[in-house]
Amino acid sequence: MSTGLTAELGDARSARLDRLFTALADPGRRVMLDRLVAGPASASELGRPLEMALPSVLKHLAVLEASGMVASQKAGRVRTYRLAPDAFEGLERWVAARKAAWHAQFDALDAYLAEKQQGESR
Repeated sequence: MSTGLTAELGDARSARLDRLFTALADPGRRVMLDRLVAGPASASELGRPLEMALPSVLKHLAVLEASGMVASQKAGRVRTYRLAPDAFEGLERWVAARKAAWHAQFDALDAYLAEKQQGESR
């Protein structure tokens, strides 16, 4: 089922939004993102609190990179990960559009109830 708001996104933007939600769906990836808020970190640093094997950490980081939330840079043998500057931009736009639609519905309901109340008081 597709709404007007979803149709407005287009295929490419919709696919990116899907990747964002997929990335955020895993609690371990959210822990990694929370750590990256403090600054760049290596894969081993990001996996340490999760007690996760490095290959699993790298798979999760690949999902985060594919979503556009995380960027990495290799220096020698160490790959450092950091939050992308616009990591949450697409998600924020999506939420803002739904919030605006929701508020518009409430505004219409308020107007209807006010009109109905005026009609009853006459």
